[in-house]
Amino acid sequence: MKKLLKDPINLVVAGVGGQGNVMVSLVIGNTLVHDGYFVTIGETYGSSQRGGSVMSHLKVSAEKQYSPLIPEGQADIVLGMEPVETLRVLKSFGNQNVVTVVNPRPIHPVDVTGSGSYPDMESLLQQLKGMSAKTYVVAATEEAQKMGNAMLANMILIGALIQTGLVTISQEAIEKTIKDMFPKAVKENIAALNKGRELAGVLH
Repeated sequence: MKKLLKDPINLVVAGVGGQGNVMVSLVIGNTLVHDGYFVTIGETYGSSQRGGSVMSHLKVSAEKQYSPLIPEGQADIVLGMEPVETLRVLKSFGNQNVVTVVNPRPIHPVDVTGSGSYPDMESLLQQLKGMSAKTYVVAATEEAQKMGNAMLANMILIGALIQTGLVTISQEAIEKTIKDMFPKAVKENIAALNKGRELAGVLH
């Protein structure tokens, strides 16, 4: 286990219902536990139905267990599975030092769908960049589709997160988590993880 750049590290995972937000949180959390860290996960749901806002708070420490919820304005990392939800989270939890990893694939959340409009993607991404110290725009869904399975997008995002170096995760620990959680799709998930690392490495 290596010393964290900050202790605790506050990570918020933002998405909409049905994207696999809880799965992403568990993959990251389980992996960090394998590496010897203390991890607390808290889930919040803006709407219980599919398509509603879903947000996970992860606190990671090398020293002790913390309470799960992250105070407003104190996220260190935002992992965004959907751009509008990423912007929503940054407005509440962002600060001048926050780093954002975002998948630019829109999934119209309930409130956006109801209004019949979705923000222009280019201006939306510019807003995200303006609110973050560094932004990694990772076309995870597009790359996952090239790999033959759009569901691999989340593992691509996790790989990108690891590549940023903001959370120290060993390859051994992440591969153990993948084998434990996805025993029938180990090869595909490791390939997606490595694709995410590759994409973030290019953007670094």
